[in-house]
Amino acid sequence: MGAMGLASSFAQVYSVNAVGYVNLTLKPGFNLIANPLDLKTDNVVSKVLAGVPDGTVVYRFVAGAYVINTYDLSGVGGWDPDPNMAMAPGEAMFVRIPGAADVTVTFVGEVMQGALSSPVPQGFSLKASQVPQAGKVATLLGYPAGDGDVVYKFVAGAYQIFTYDLSGTGGWDPSEPDIAVGEGFWSRRVAAAGAWTRNFSVNP
Repeated sequence: MGAMGLASSFAQVYSVNAVGYVNLTLKPGFNLIANPLDLKTDNVVSKVLAGVPDGTVVYRFVAGAYVINTYDLSGVGGWDPDPNMAMAPGEAMFVRIPGAADVTVTFVGEVMQGALSSPVPQGFSLKASQVPQAGKVATLLGYPAGDGDVVYKFVAGAYQIFTYDLSGTGGWDPSEPDIAVGEGFWSRRVAAAGAWTRNFSVNP
């Protein structure tokens, strides 16, 4: 889904901060995506999704309902109603692209590092990795799956369903889902609310 470029380091000198970019191709219609890089105080839709076409709509899932934001360039001249809608790493959102052509969105910012934590509420929530890393959702990315939890990937307009059936098959059924950089997914958590935690560094 995306390609990532990071500032290179020389010899044995490493930077504390890793600044990079991610190119994400969005298809016409609905896409379930996430911001994979940190813009610090500017993790808002008007900064993160700069350059999307007029008529783009973002759907953020908050407290069991969608909050809808439209890029109405020809009307109000920007995001309506809220150009400051949060779009921080770790939270996924649906983005509906108008028209019939693919759109490439470029995310720019820092790779989040250190001790990271993202809340995982009981029930349904839209989640994503806080770092721009692709791989198995639990084994590599650290998603805290519990028995009975379900991950729903949204692919080509349909859902792929993955259940963590520890008491039945003894693991993921039909397989552990792979999550791409900048890809979001539905999490349905059976147990009480928890947190998606991990320690991450781009340096050896």
